[in-house]
Amino acid sequence: MMDPAPPAAATLPRRVVVTGIGAVSPNGNDRESFWRATRAGESGIARIASFDAEGLESSIAGEVKRFDADSVLNRKDRQHVPRIVPLALAASREALTDAGLLDSEGKVCEPHRLGVILGCGGGGLEFTERQYDLYFRGEIRKASVYVIPSSTTGTVSSEISIAFGIKGRSHVLSDGCTSSTDAIGYAFETLRWGSADRILTGGVDSTISRGILTGFGLMKVLSRCRNHEPERASRPFDRDRDGFVLGEGAWTLVLEERELALRRGAKIYGEIAGYAATCDAYHRVRLEDDGEEPARAMSLALAESGRSVEEVGYVSLHGTSTLLNDVVETRAVKRCFARRASQIPMSALKSIIGHPQGASGAAGVVATLLGMRDGWFHPTLNLEHPDPECDLDYIALRARNVPVQIAVCNCIGFGSKNAALVLARHGD
Repeated sequence: MMDPAPPAAATLPRRVVVTGIGAVSPNGNDRESFWRATRAGESGIARIASFDAEGLESSIAGEVKRFDADSVLNRKDRQHVPRIVPLALAASREALTDAGLLDSEGKVCEPHRLGVILGCGGGGLEFTERQYDLYFRGEIRKASVYVIPSSTTGTVSSEISIAFGIKGRSHVLSDGCTSSTDAIGYAFETLRWGSADRILTGGVDSTISRGILTGFGLMKVLSRCRNHEPERASRPFDRDRDGFVLGEGAWTLVLEERELALRRGAKIYGEIAGYAATCDAYHRVRLEDDGEEPARAMSLALAESGRSVEEVGYVSLHGTSTLLNDVVETRAVKRCFARRASQIPMSALKSIIGHPQGASGAAGVVATLLGMRDGWFHPTLNLEHPDPECDLDYIALRARNVPVQIAVCNCIGFGSKNAALVLARHGD
């Protein structure tokens, strides 16, 4: 028997709140472990352990450690899917459980009223690389019969829908490093305008493989100078930074129409209040130097939220630790916030977990929501000698106790893409 259709909204636009959070990260395999380590500035970056990285210019990464994939997906199925699938399933189960939406059999309640909108940049690239390796070694019979669907980025949401019996929309946004920020924004707009009641959203990426690291190495964007001290390699806004460190993980959120959440007595972490995205229309990988478009994305998101720059108490930065991006993002913040830019605390999560590509925006949103909950915000690690062109308050080295009502999460990606979300404490 089908669930009844959701009631028509009395007024539009509707308010959208977060009622569940899940995380599988290089520094913690569940929400609270991730947050405790992040707040304490405990790095998840180490020497690559999942394969032999000998000979690579960069042999370090933010890998998820001690992750029990067998607890979320049996061994037979795991050989047919990329690593993103068990990561996404684990984080999704935690978020759905946290939101109180799973029944005793691990399936969602009211499956027709819940959808999946996930962000993912690299998809199953590492899986595809493994299948090619089998082919070139003459072991094609060992390759998965599902090499085509499992190599397709869009199927990761289907894996989640199938696992939990979710019957609503099942979509993946894949547009580079802004993928999960845009997925959360898309989910927010879908709920805001009454097209759904609940959506599981966020991001997952796992692109740590020999071939992918080689490709990034050709672009000269990875840190190469600190393979012997990996925890010190990712250093956003520091004058001695030399590139980003690749990361992986999954960060998921249950978004819900506010009145529905209140009626069922759901725990509420905060509210998604605004979203916007722009494009520099400039270059495949390089940012326009002036920071105008990322600044415009943040300004538009604030305008949609109805909040002003005066109300913002924290900014979650993209903070890749690359020479150009950190300078341009600093300029963008100054353009958006003007005289307040130097007064707002902000920090870069990638200094702690590395750069999880398309999942990075969701990671920043989760860290920001938990920071707003506790009144503490994580540090930017390794910021020992600030770049003179990066002269804002980046919460260097140690977490800071800051009560925040309104926060902005900024994200920048390949292809000149920019995206921003505005978060609010519930009730504000």
